[in-house]
Amino acid sequence: MGKFGVIVLDSFGVGAMDDIFEERPRDEGANTAFNIIKAVPDIKIPNLQKLGLMNAIGHERGDLKFSRTANWGTSLLMHHGADSYLAHQEIMGTKPKIPLLQPFNEVIDIVEDAIKKAGFKTRRDGEIGKQLIVVNESATVGDNLEADPGQVYNVTAALDIMDFETIKKLGYAVRNVVKVSRVIAFGGRGVDLQNILNAKEIVQDKYVGVSAPDSGVYKDDFHVIHLGYGINPDVQLPSILDRHSIDVALVGKTSDIIISDTKRKHPGVDTTFLFDEFIKESKEMQNGLLFMNIQETDLAGHALDARKYADVIEIADKKIEEVMKLYTDDDILIIMADHGDDPTIGFEQHTRERVPIMIYKDGLKNKYIGERTTLSDVGATGADYFNVESTENGRSFLNRLD
Repeated sequence: MGKFGVIVLDSFGVGAMDDIFEERPRDEGANTAFNIIKAVPDIKIPNLQKLGLMNAIGHERGDLKFSRTANWGTSLLMHHGADSYLAHQEIMGTKPKIPLLQPFNEVIDIVEDAIKKAGFKTRRDGEIGKQLIVVNESATVGDNLEADPGQVYNVTAALDIMDFETIKKLGYAVRNVVKVSRVIAFGGRGVDLQNILNAKEIVQDKYVGVSAPDSGVYKDDFHVIHLGYGINPDVQLPSILDRHSIDVALVGKTSDIIISDTKRKHPGVDTTFLFDEFIKESKEMQNGLLFMNIQETDLAGHALDARKYADVIEIADKKIEEVMKLYTDDDILIIMADHGDDPTIGFEQHTRERVPIMIYKDGLKNKYIGERTTLSDVGATGADYFNVESTENGRSFLNRLD
């Protein structure tokens, strides 16, 4: 055994999947990585180039050429749509289940009844058919405006008024009666109900929610729990390793959305901070899984800001060079994405794209693992690497690295 590191550059896809013509025609032309390179031609990413990014994209551009030494492949998404939470569950070995796509106002009566039965006080904000639920004058429940419409519901709370245990209780009350892919319950300090309601938006005349960035909840002491549909953590790589007393470290968004008994959790958003935590854990850990999400790429995609996206990728590229020096002997490091979020396409939502899988192993060169049918192949490879029972989903590509 050794270290098995996985770095997810959130939303850094390499081209729309073929099924978008039936499922998501607006994603036609999406290619997050390549379109950023075209939009910011002076981008400097020598390490990602060497690791095979252009190979995964399938095109060269200017000084960015194919790598002849890279170990690489690509993967399709098995989960429906293009969702960070579901993608990370898939990466760690969960077989995705098909949830409902449903505007929040179609289930508002059922949700409000469940919230009241859980002991909360409620009222509604807005005209019929375009309403949020206000809970205890300190939180709202409605559609998530960042994911695909109808896919996720948000509980947005003022943490100074409603403590996090109560926020979680509210989130579970919603989760127990809906069948969308995810319920996200979160809060931050320094905001009140009016700040939250001021960030209310209506999309496509039927999806009603709160813009989390505009509400201010991210700014101070942000707390979050993600509650997924049909997710069994016991069949995922981190829980399997927990049972075998093998170390697990979760850095960034993974510490919020992946369930594990580990104490090695490092939440946060700032790219440099997260890489520094990953580097620290990589120095301290001899054997185990290190799993990190870099979220600022995703935030730049949502903001339709290709320059900001390129800046974050350049920071990541430099830090990846530091990380690779710590992965020696039999250690394996994987750099990948979870979907796309093309900032040049003209809308703020994720894009359903293939993702790169770039693999670093000391002394290993020019290995191609093909196009994988599911992100779970990464988790399955980790299980194979540690010689533990298989994850629920996925096929190992470890033998392709011999």
